[in-house]
Amino acid sequence: MKTVFTRTPTFKDCPTHYCPGCGHGIAHRLLAETIDELGIRDRTIGIAPVGCAVLEYDYIDVDMTEVAHGRAPAVATGMKRTNPHNIIFSYQGDGDLAAIGTAEIIHAAHRAEQITVIFINNAVFGMTGGQMAPTTVLGQVTATTQQGRNAAAQGHPLHVSELLALLPGAIYVERCALSSVARVRQAKKAIKHAFELQLGGAEGLSLVEVLSPCPTYWRMSPAKAMEWIENEMTKVFPLGRLKG
Repeated sequence: MKTVFTRTPTFKDCPTHYCPGCGHGIAHRLLAETIDELGIRDRTIGIAPVGCAVLEYDYIDVDMTEVAHGRAPAVATGMKRTNPHNIIFSYQGDGDLAAIGTAEIIHAAHRAEQITVIFINNAVFGMTGGQMAPTTVLGQVTATTQQGRNAAAQGHPLHVSELLALLPGAIYVERCALSSVARVRQAKKAIKHAFELQLGGAEGLSLVEVLSPCPTYWRMSPAKAMEWIENEMTKVFPLGRLKG
């Protein structure tokens, strides 16, 4: 039988703790493949904050540090400034980056920090029980919006990529999705480009936003969750390159 796919070395061979259909596993694989293809495993440092992303160090075999909720860009800033030859990336969910960490990501981009940010947007707080996140779309039911998010009561979804694209210090911003094979391939391409910019010494922050499924707290099957990204989520968060 012909081998058509093998696990890339930086992606650890271990059981997953993620729920069935969760997109984190796909995103982890794309990160690991990028690191191996660029040959930067021995000089890469990852920052994992609080949230479902926190156990990334169980799956990506590079130096990792766990940080306080929302503070990954601040720690990544210190890491890059003291280790300028290392490749520094943060891996953050929307509850982390777009809520408690909003100031950190905006000011890191404003300062043109030479870091790579992978932003997983599943429109909900995952680890803490499915509460509304800043990226929860209008009408979406969560643990804290039982009747669906209402603009008059809870405001509108926060568009992080559009916000950062306005800042001169953000040199590359792209929004991707994991909802189909073609989408996954584009996400891989975007992640690799973001790392290549840092590797080449580009002065500024790169962010790749990834629309990712959360079947458990969306109360959907994994297949329906992928359809919801394509049919509903992309209407609110259009895919494509916003800058760079």
